[in-house]
Amino acid sequence: MDWPHDPDGEEGSEGRRKYGQAVLAKKIDEEEDFPLKTAAFVEEYGDHPVRIDYETVVSVEDIFEHVDKAGFEGFPEFHRTVGKALREANYWPYRLEHA
Repeated sequence: MDWPHDPDGEEGSEGRRKYGQAVLAKKIDEEEDFPLKTAAFVEEYGDHPVRIDYETVVSVEDIFEHVDKAGFEGFPEFHRTVGKALREANYWPYRLEHA
């Protein structure tokens, strides 16, 4: 896929230092962007790359295909919902072992 910027550049995952939710969080100003409409966020950032792990890059739109909320009142809600979507889409590189 042709990205609007390098997934590992300063606008992306900062040379592979930032992954998943950290990349998404950089796109939000917690003071100014909430309440946040999901459709508006995807319209603005949908084609942006998100590095999931050292070998996987997906688009914001790919992640938000698994988000079932129309909007978010604050950052904690956004963070929880996106985390759940990443796990459901199998984009979460870490798994907890249940005893």
